[in-house]
Amino acid sequence: MKLINTYTYEIKKSKFIAYYYEVNNKEEIEEIINNLKKEHKKARHLPYAYKIDTVIKKSDDKEPSNTAGTPIYNIIMQNGLNNVLIVIVRYFGGIKLGAGPLTRSYLNSAKEVIK
Repeated sequence: MKLINTYTYEIKKSKFIAYYYEVNNKEEIEEIINNLKKEHKKARHLPYAYKIDTVIKKSDDKEPSNTAGTPIYNIIMQNGLNNVLIVIVRYFGGIKLGAGPLTRSYLNSAKEVIK
């Protein structure tokens, strides 16, 4: 596993910290997610998506359905990436963003972290 890039985005006091990793197996993914949960104990959500050959998974991590994991997954697929994990740590700022801005925040963070 290798951390390739990070990117931070803020909107209405919510902070989105994107992590882009090169990974080889599910064990590495579990380790990365567990480490990020320990590092960001006060974060509200840690949605992610990954693709390792034919193994694909996405998680909204308690965000509204398809507002977090799906946009991250779509960026992975649009860019033809493989052996990749993108996790976006969200610190909730106290202001609800709504589904549209929330989805765009995850989408933008995923786009920027792979540049």
